Amino acid sequence: MSKRSRRRADPSARPRPQLERVIEPVRRPGRPRVAEPVRRRRRGLLLALAAAAIGVVIVVVVVVLNRPPSGPAGLLPAMQTGAPPWLPEIEHLQARLQADGLQILTTEGQVQHTHQHLDLFVDGKAVTIPADIGIDFVTAILSPIHTHDATGIIHVESPVVHEFTLGEFFDVWGVRFDAHCVGGICDGNGRSMSVYLNGQAISGDPRAIVLDAHEEIVVAVGTSAQLPNPIPSTYAFPAGL
Repeated sequence: MSKRSRRRADPSARPRPQLERVIEPVRRPGRPRVAEPVRRRRRGLLLALAAAAIGVVIVVVVVVLNRPPSGPAGLLPAMQTGAPPWLPEIEHLQARLQADGLQILTTEGQVQHTHQHLDLFVDGKAVTIPADIGIDFVTAILSPIHTHDATGIIHVESPVVHEFTLGEFFDVWGVRFDAHCVGGICDGNGRSMSVYLNGQAISGDPRAIVLDAHEEIVVAVGTSAQLPNPIPSTYAFPAGL
């Protein structure tokens, strides 16, 4: 029996175990990963903001739908823009007083107490200045500028000293008044707007005329031939006014 030479196996020659190659995921630059609780908080915040925005829209719609009616752009609520006669517009008096920054009174003020007289003509005809302009008997409020009768006498009875104007009086009345129109009667087509203070013609903005004691104010819309002749320059105020 022959001897076979035995060779000791080389340990280094043993097959090596195959190692799995672990590939790390490549992280691209961008927003960091956010934990789920943070995501939930953000989602809740966005929903709350959306609900708040919807609420604001609803409030705006309600306000628009419920605001007092107004005439052409730039006019106060419920201003009359037609032909005379013009009655005192009382339903939206409070809104116009607030818009003009005038006090809403429950009794006549006595700190400033003056009177003026207004003559108003349209196409040569006198227009009545009605009683109770600026007085709401239903809600028991009044304007510091108002009338008590149809004589054309304006009463300024205010608890504070203030420069009230002719424009504010027409706003209280609820009749459009500017340098071109009274109500719906405007200059043009042969008509012109003429304003006089104590018999003197006034140029510029007639709304800015300050209501001082015992003034005689004339506002006339029409042709030159339709102006009153003579132009009233004074008024006989009753005793005590």
